[in-house]
Amino acid sequence: MRVVFMGTPDFAVPTLARLAQDGHDIAAVYTRAPARAGRGMSLRPSPVHALADTLGAPVLTPATLRTPEAAETFAAHRADVAVVVAYGMLLPQAILDAPRHGCLNLHGSLLPRWRGAAPIQRAVMAGDAESGVGLMRMEAGLDTGPVALEARLPITPGMTAGALHDALMPLGADLMARALAALDAGTLTFAPQPEDGIVYAHKITNDEARIDWFRPAAEVANRINGLSPFPGAFFEVDLGKGSERVKVLRAAPAEGSGAPGTLRDSEGTVACGDGAVRLLELRRAGKGGSANGAEFVRGARLTPGARLG
Repeated sequence: MRVVFMGTPDFAVPTLARLAQDGHDIAAVYTRAPARAGRGMSLRPSPVHALADTLGAPVLTPATLRTPEAAETFAAHRADVAVVVAYGMLLPQAILDAPRHGCLNLHGSLLPRWRGAAPIQRAVMAGDAESGVGLMRMEAGLDTGPVALEARLPITPGMTAGALHDALMPLGADLMARALAALDAGTLTFAPQPEDGIVYAHKITNDEARIDWFRPAAEVANRINGLSPFPGAFFEVDLGKGSERVKVLRAAPAEGSGAPGTLRDSEGTVACGDGAVRLLELRRAGKGGSANGAEFVRGARLTPGARLG
């Protein structure tokens, strides 16, 4: 099929690679413009942009799609279908209507749960037992379109958002490949999303990253794991040179109790509002590597009873 692909981050890369591998005609790739990153703040293309370049596919990075010129350019691709995976820009109706079979979106949740910007992180933060990917036909509403296919994946104890993200990527690529094969054969069917069970995955904000030790241990652990690796949950503690920020990348509920935020032992167990959590992986600000709980406590020279802010 003749495909316009629209995506930006790593999550979208396996799907674009699979469509090219399956022999689809990639008419154009839409992605976000290169952004400054790294110590030198040089312009870096998105992961999708980098792959498109290796495939020899035309790349477009418009700042907006809400102009007559953008709509005209998009329509000129004469696409059978547009495939959208974490593009990062809302599509106006003129774009949605342009491809012969419309626009298909690969979404990182089991719709209608976790519509919106951060479905993978929110699922882990909420302590969901499972996640998955869904294939829907896009409408003007936010992730409201009818669903054709989905694939489920259990969220195992201690799984981080990063680990779930990586597990869903190949699952999503396979789902989209199956969808396009069925679409080409005329056998792809859609069903409206249920009206109950709608939950929105709002964008992660910076103020959510500070650990609230007064919450129950299970909630604290889920939040830590759900914010890993980015932006990373954190606490602050004085390690001899003033208050220092420490990111926690993995945690699990543990036995113990005490004043919330109090270090209980030399293994990195911290008391919460109800129960305690074991800090499994931490990273100090400005440090390249990470450490487990015991290594961090020993290196920071903390003793049981220390308070983590």
